[in-house]
Amino acid sequence: MRNFALALLGAAAFAFPASAQQQQQPVPGFVQASNPPATQPQVAPISVAQQRTVERLQAAALESDHAYEIVESLVTEVGARLAGSEAEARARDWAAAMLRANGFTNVRIEPFTLPYWDATREEARIVSPGIERPMVAAALGGSPSTPEGGLTAQIVRFADMAALEAAPNSAVAGRIVFIDEHMSAAQDGSGYGVAVRKRGLCAPVAQAKGAAACLIRAVGTDTHRFAHQGGSSRQAQGASLPAMSVSPADADVLANLVASGRAVRVRLDIRADIRETAQSGNVIAEIRGRERPDEIVLLAAHLDSWDMGQGAVDDGAGVAIITAAARLIREMPRRPRRTIRILLAGAEENGVHGGAAYGRAHANEAANHVVALESDFGAGRVWRFDTQFAEPALPYARAFQRALLPLGVLPGPNQADGGADVSAMRALGVPVVDLSQDGTNYFDYHHTPNDTLYAIDRGDLRQNVAAWATFVYLAADSDWSFRAPPAP
Repeated sequence: MRNFALALLGAAAFAFPASAQQQQQPVPGFVQASNPPATQPQVAPISVAQQRTVERLQAAALESDHAYEIVESLVTEVGARLAGSEAEARARDWAAAMLRANGFTNVRIEPFTLPYWDATREEARIVSPGIERPMVAAALGGSPSTPEGGLTAQIVRFADMAALEAAPNSAVAGRIVFIDEHMSAAQDGSGYGVAVRKRGLCAPVAQAKGAAACLIRAVGTDTHRFAHQGGSSRQAQGASLPAMSVSPADADVLANLVASGRAVRVRLDIRADIRETAQSGNVIAEIRGRERPDEIVLLAAHLDSWDMGQGAVDDGAGVAIITAAARLIREMPRRPRRTIRILLAGAEENGVHGGAAYGRAHANEAANHVVALESDFGAGRVWRFDTQFAEPALPYARAFQRALLPLGVLPGPNQADGGADVSAMRALGVPVVDLSQDGTNYFDYHHTPNDTLYAIDRGDLRQNVAAWATFVYLAADSDWSFRAPPAP
């Protein structure tokens, strides 16, 4: 793997071509060969001591199962952690104790409130044609209750959201809309962005057309008889339509019955516990920088989960990865120059409430956040490193890429997202990066009862920790800035 990676490094594999200005003007502090070829990209230097530390961190991470032990503890001692619930409160206490036990300082819980939602009954049945039969279904986050005894209506099927949006009101009024769109698997998870649209838009669009309720094919890539859970943005759009996800197998049955030309009737029965206010919170911990303690490298993951599974890959794995990586750095003989801050965000699943709360609470120190990143895509191997740096900082991006190549991590574009729970800080101008994980199989488990420890490969988890430790150490032990320089 190392030889292959170095071959890529020597080729034009870097994703950041140098600008004409970079090629013509030396950047202070960078090693630059005399009369370099016009197309040679600049790479910021890493000191010999830092390189040795990186190699030690990578070796230690690839030999340790500490990350697995953390997620195993979370799953075993707490389990599923619905936002705003008593279980999420237990998870915060667990996290604070775990972080202290791992030697982090300034451990605290920053509370916030949010609207509460929990489905206490979620049933769906095919009433006709033929005999009555149950389907595997899950109420979508924010769905209101159906009337007492349930809601029964005829199904009208649409291949995707575009078809529903184009349909006349007369085709929808009084019926249960069924969006039968499939999701494609992809290494970068790009199929999710397309397929998840129906989860957020089915209710508001269908309600405006007079529908009785919404059903969607589960937003996932598996063929198991599971209904994927998930929240939606419809509350903000004023929708109050009952909505459910049905398993792929039951969606196939519905589609086949509709294709037969017969009227298909379904009964939905949802009971939802909805409250205006519930308690949540973010758990924060730090490794204080030895020279630049006010400068912060922010590592995020979210602590809550949906409640059908164990929340192992979403996002127990992320909690474990960032904690184990930071602990490896804390155990070094000398702390890094900058402060490393861990953010275990609450209530991400039903609206990124924790990330938004962190942004509000820490907006006054946004300028001190050097870079932010989140682990929230399961436990698959990191395969690509993406940045969102200002143009003058691209030599730093290439330095990180070079350090990550021995782990099989490829250079990516300068178009990083950072993650949901750091989006508020990104909006305040904080640079972000993505240690992009292989998501080919992630949506087989995402938001289902199969989100358990069995979905985690220990070797892949170790590689994640190695990649995170590499990036975080170099970012925290430098004086590099990834922002545009101030205007003269």
